[in-house]
Amino acid sequence: MNDVIVITGIADGMGREVAKMLVKEGHCVAGFDKDKELLNSLSKELESIDGDKVYLEDFDITDRNRIAKFRDKVLEKFKKVDTVLSNVGIGFFGPFEEIDLEKALKCFEINVIGAAAIFKAFIPYMRSLKRGKLIAMSSLVGRIPFPFESIYTATKFALTGLIESIRYEVEPFGIKVALIEPAQVSTKFAAKIHVLPPSNSPYFDRVKRFINRDNELIKTAPDPVYAAKKIYNVVMAKNPRLYNQIDFQSTFFLWLNNFLPVKLRDIILINYMDIKPR
Repeated sequence: MNDVIVITGIADGMGREVAKMLVKEGHCVAGFDKDKELLNSLSKELESIDGDKVYLEDFDITDRNRIAKFRDKVLEKFKKVDTVLSNVGIGFFGPFEEIDLEKALKCFEINVIGAAAIFKAFIPYMRSLKRGKLIAMSSLVGRIPFPFESIYTATKFALTGLIESIRYEVEPFGIKVALIEPAQVSTKFAAKIHVLPPSNSPYFDRVKRFINRDNELIKTAPDPVYAAKKIYNVVMAKNPRLYNQIDFQSTFFLWLNNFLPVKLRDIILINYMDIKPR
């Protein structure tokens, strides 16, 4: 029997493309998403390939009771789970001084606790069989902090720390863990969160330049299909690397981040994102 892969946030973007790729290759996919409309359209696409290899539900990652029920239904249908890919996540943008901390808390609940919840649900099963893979969709900003993305950066740093930490706990039981760290991918993700502060904000000019630069970078960024191919390779790897990037530029920036002095790293980032004070 081919692999069974669980994917959260499956209805759109990279999660959607990975799901289609997996089913086309004969693997089974189980997933959930809160966007019913997109989930229904994905369901039709996957069923046209092989409906017997698909199980989808619509609910929010914050509903932990539903996660437990979902796990039980997936195991009942497919009799096993080989890999869990935590793909769900939301962005958060704005000058830290001006953010809404209640909304920031929601970002942590989805990006960090959401991943923790889906992993925690499946670890006992994987541990009992001494095999399985837990893969988290992090970000380049999970190791390189970005201005005006302080909360999003913090959630991805937390997710990276979570995976790095639980690795020591679960690997003795044969469970492999991995992080995927995309930078820009040409999806609608950034456009949903890029909001200018009020014109009288002391951060207005630099935020505007940051958004303009980010939009330029997105135009030449890998598309979701290209990213999905990279993710697919990590999902299917017998022993995936802990850190996995989508494109060479991300790998290069992470290398610079590891070896350059902080002051030089700061100069590169500030100039690269066009946010030097004027």
